[in-house]
Parts: sequence; structure tokens; C-alpha cells
Amino acid sequence: MSGAGRRSGKEQPALDADGAMEVAARFLATRPRTRWELQRRLRRSAVSEELIDSTLGRLAALGYVDDAGFARWWAEQRDRHSPRGRRLVDAELRQRGVPRDVLEEMRGSELAEPALDREGLPASEGERARLALAGHLRGRPLPDDRKALQRVGMYLVRRGFDPETVRSTLRSATADADEALDAED
Repeated sequence: MSGAGRRSGKEQPALDADGAMEVAARFLATRPRTRWELQRRLRRSAVSEELIDSTLGRLAALGYVDDAGFARWWAEQRDRHSPRGRRLVDAELRQRGVPRDVLEEMRGSELAEPALDREGLPASEGERARLALAGHLRGRPLPDDRKALQRVGMYLVRRGFDPETVRSTLRSATADADEALDAED
């Protein structure tokens, strides 16, 4: 099964500057990308290293390649659609080629301004964990069984939350559930 845009068995012709920009623009059309992702995509299209560097420089000057901006966008998307712990978000960003210094800068700015409320998005790790727990339970009550509660806790750990955040989130959810039961009586 061959794709419409792929050439079977033929060598790809070398791309010029306009062709490299077109490949990059198509790749950027679906979502923001890191410099590393664009570099890999251009290499797959048989673009020369000098042309890759100049294309990435041009895209960066135009504001289309910004690893710090990508990292902020990615973290916001995670908070908005699928809350995860900072550890997992950092790992996802590293997989996409975001440099370590950008991640450290992002973490530093987050610690300097922890209470930034971005349009109803969680402002803290604890809030992210509560949202992830609520999404996991989907309206079901928190289990009473110790083993079931451990499984819920392990779910949160797999989502990138540190054990202390998981414990405090489960304690808080258990206390809320107990208060709800007392209110019914």
C-alpha cells in the first residue's frame, strides 16, 4: 500500500530552499513542532544539512520554531485535555527534542509564578491530580477497598504524579467522599 505522496523505489530529487520551506510548512500545518522534529522531517525529505539549518533559522525568525513556546503549548494542551504530572509532561517534551535547559527554565518560571490561572486550567500539581482522578473515575465513587484504592493511586503515578501528590489527592478525595456520606445521613 503506497501513499499518494510517496515515490516507490525512486530516489527523491534534492530539494531547494522553497521545497524545504514547503515541506516544513506542511509539517507545521497540523500542530506546532520542535526544532528537532522539523530537523528530522527535513532530513527524511533528503534536504541538505546547510539547507536544513537555513530553513530552521528562517522559520525561527518568522516565529514558527520556538521550543520554549512549544513546551508551554504542549503543557497547556495536557492540562486542558488530559491532565498529567509534570514528570510525564517533561518526559514527553524530551521525547520531542525539547532541550533540557528549556525544560528547566519552564519549571523555574512555573515555580516563580505558581498561581497563574490560565482560563480555568489547573494552577498546581494537586489540581492536575484531582482532575486526572475525576476523569479516571468518571462519576463513579472512590473505591473503599484498599487494593482498589492502591490501583487508583498507581494510575495517578503512571500519569506522572509524584507519590506525595497522589497520597494527598487520595486523602482529600476520601475525606470529600466521607463528608458527602455524612451529609446524606
